[in-house]
Parts: sequence; structure tokens; C-alpha cells
Amino acid sequence: MLVRALTAPGLRRWCQGQRGAAAACFPLGRALLGVRGAEAAVFLQGLLTNDVTQLVAEGDAPTALYAHALNVQGRCLYDVILYRLHGSTAEEPHILLECDSSVLDSIQQHLKVYKIRRKVTIAPCPDLSLWAVLPGDTGSLPKCADQALLLTPDPRAEVMGWRLIAKKGANVSEIIPGSQVGDIQDYHRHRYKQGIPEGVKDLPPGVALPLESNLAFMNGISFTKGCYIGQELTARTHHVGVIRKRLLPVSFPGPLPRAGIPEGAEILTQAGKRAGKFRAGGGELGIALLRLAHLHEPLCVPLAGDRVELRATTPEWWPKGAAK
Repeated sequence: MLVRALTAPGLRRWCQGQRGAAAACFPLGRALLGVRGAEAAVFLQGLLTNDVTQLVAEGDAPTALYAHALNVQGRCLYDVILYRLHGSTAEEPHILLECDSSVLDSIQQHLKVYKIRRKVTIAPCPDLSLWAVLPGDTGSLPKCADQALLLTPDPRAEVMGWRLIAKKGANVSEIIPGSQVGDIQDYHRHRYKQGIPEGVKDLPPGVALPLESNLAFMNGISFTKGCYIGQELTARTHHVGVIRKRLLPVSFPGPLPRAGIPEGAEILTQAGKRAGKFRAGGGELGIALLRLAHLHEPLCVPLAGDRVELRATTPEWWPKGAAK
């Protein structure tokens, strides 16, 4: 499989913009699925929330897109990041799809159901590895550019740094000199602090709604593209303009139970009103679906006759007034 590396000027611009501590590279357990063929973009266009045709457009086409695959009721099935691997419109479209590794078989089956006679091939990419790169001082240009297949900004939010796709077994400290391999738990803590959902724990399949999950804030949806599965409810919600609940970062200022906070735990106000549900977290940080009306109130999770206090915050990278 021939995949183009990021050009030297692109790498140089990135290096110049990252000053300070060493870049931290986190090995992600997410899976990569290749979708290749003349109709790859058109095929994915009818299944995902974003405008996938951007990846095969002439001119300055994006390298990566964020999107959700929805069910017919408009609820999230899979959160994905798409990567453009072909270098120009003259080449055969080649798109990598990043997904939660636990749903790799499921998403392959989902795609094959709708493939019908499309001129596309769908296959996992076990020979590739995926990394999250959070900013730091990267020093000089890569010494082993042949190992770096793709280095691109995370399309969801600037605070999430970059995504690196490399050959399996590649040494990232050679690709990005001076970088350090980080603890994956620190990556998840960073995500939760920024309120960025990722995977089935944060976005339960068949439960999570895309706009409540801040898909629009994370550049993951087009409201001008044609039809796709689950569009009707999503478009209606957008045009009504009322979103009463959103995923928000939460923190627990006090001691936690030994078993932690269970996923799906009810969150209440101090007056006992239902404010939302805890989705997932790590240590004192997590992400929860909360009613915006209770955002600034004292909140708690009732557990075994006790109450665990928590605080919700609005991410700084959100658009101004988004939490109203």
C-alpha cells in the first residue's frame, strides 16, 4: 500500500509552531480501516454526517475529517476520523477510517451492507499504527519520513494536537526527534479535560445524539450536504436551534469510591432534580451528558447512600455563548 508522507514544508511549519516541552506521542488502541476505489467518497457520503466529497475535491482538499455514522433514528453508531491518503484527484481515492477497535467488525459489516455494487474495497489495516501527538518542541525534521505515512492536525479541535499514522513498529522518536511516548491514560485525561468524546464509552451506540455530543463544535457535520442515514432528526434539531443537553467535562473535587464512578450513573442537583448522566472518565476527570440549565449548579452522583460531588465546566475552545 502506497501512502504519501506529509511534505517537508508541512512538517517544517508544524515544527516551527510547536515550542516548549517535548512532544508527547500516545499509541492509540483505535482501529484503521481502508476504503479504496473510484466510488469511495460517494459511498461514504451517504453513511456519514460530514461532507466526505471534500476529501476528493480539487485544490486544497483537507487531509482529515471527523464524522459520525448514525442509525435511522439519528443516534450515533460510530465516531470516526477519515484520512485522505491519495495525493491528487488523478489518483484512485484512498481513505482511511479510524474507529473504536471494539466495533471494527461491526463497522465493516455496516459498510458492506450498503456497499452493494459500489466500486470500493474495504479492508482492515493491521500493518499501520495510530498515534495522538500533543504539542511540544519537535526540533528538526523527521529522520525517517518513510515511516511517517501521515501527520495531520486532529480535525476535531486544535486542543487535540495532531494525528500520526505510521508503519507498525515504527519508532516515533525517530519520526519526531525529541518526542516522548506518553501514558495513554494521560491522553484520555487530556480528552476529558477538554470535553472531547471518543469511542463507545463516551458515545454509546444507539444512545448518543450527535448534536448533544457537540458534533457541530468539532467540525463533524455538514448541514448543506445531501441525504445520509439519520439526517432527518439531526437536521430538524439543528434548524429548531434548541439543544437542552450537551456533553461536558466534569471533575470530582473530593475523594472517589474505590470502584470509581460507574458509567451511566445518574447526576442530580443538590435539590434532587435529574441533571444528566455520567458517561465515562479516568480518576477525578470525566465526561457527562448534562442539562445546560443545571450547568452552574452544585451537582452530585448518588452512590450507596452517599453523594459524590462533581463540577461541570464549559471548554474554552467552544464557540462563545454555546452553553446558553
